Amino acid sequence: MDNTQREKLIGYGLVLFTLSVWASFILMSRLAGKSVLTPWDTTALRFGTATLVLLPYVLLKMDIRQFFNWRFVVVAMLGGLGYAMLAYVGFSLAPAAHGAIFLHGFLPFWTALMGWLIVQEHMTRDRWLGLTCIAFGIAAMGFIEMQNPNSHFGWGDVMFAGASASWAAYTALLKRWQMPPVAATVGVAIISAVLFLPVYALFLPSGLAQASWQVIAVQAGFQGVLVVIVAMLTFIAAVQRLGAFTVGSFLALAPMVAATLAVPVLDEPLTLGLMLGLLGMVTGALQPWRWLIKSR
Repeated sequence: MDNTQREKLIGYGLVLFTLSVWASFILMSRLAGKSVLTPWDTTALRFGTATLVLLPYVLLKMDIRQFFNWRFVVVAMLGGLGYAMLAYVGFSLAPAAHGAIFLHGFLPFWTALMGWLIVQEHMTRDRWLGLTCIAFGIAAMGFIEMQNPNSHFGWGDVMFAGASASWAAYTALLKRWQMPPVAATVGVAIISAVLFLPVYALFLPSGLAQASWQVIAVQAGFQGVLVVIVAMLTFIAAVQRLGAFTVGSFLALAPMVAATLAVPVLDEPLTLGLMLGLLGMVTGALQPWRWLIKSR
């Protein structure tokens, strides 16, 4: 096996690991939402743990003065606190499948809008086709689910859509301001912790005292270490070995994987409407016609 093949195999291993973390984020966040932990607890565990792990590296290897910049505060409010708080509130109110659809399904729409507003990106034919697939899937889901008296949409879905918009604005600003991904991730985690933890400690409701240490440890390790730090590093390494298109295609499957696993893990139903919504979302994000064009 030559070096190129070995690097590709490593890349596929990295992207599969990243996919598992992204899919598990939906399940773990819903588990936190159904537990005694409040969304503010999960947010505090996410950024507090990440900061504790990253701080020694920042002090030894990075120039901390770069984070004393208003642009880092803006991206922290969007990609850090805005995304996390809205998503965790959503998971406390709505099923995991709704999170998979509204959190990820709306992201291409918000990304296109934010790209146009912030970066002046133009829409391509592939983007229009992808958005059309997603729109059809969400419309079909909405129509079918509204016929089901046991199914409903609510504030949780609104929170997911808001979190998706916050993340799209964050990624567009990263591109406009050309922030390195590692510095941005570190800065977002630390600034979010500095801004949020005092407010959380003084004013926000908490269920940490009622939660077992196992629940706290699992959520802190997963949200603060695996999601914020490890999955970011494996994503960057995978893109370097396989390219953004291949990695993005794999990761587009994360919502479908999460919604499917939510059936046995969380005992949440996967209805026909939700399946159609997921199918439209994955098709629009995966854009399989691009594979056919590349193979010619």
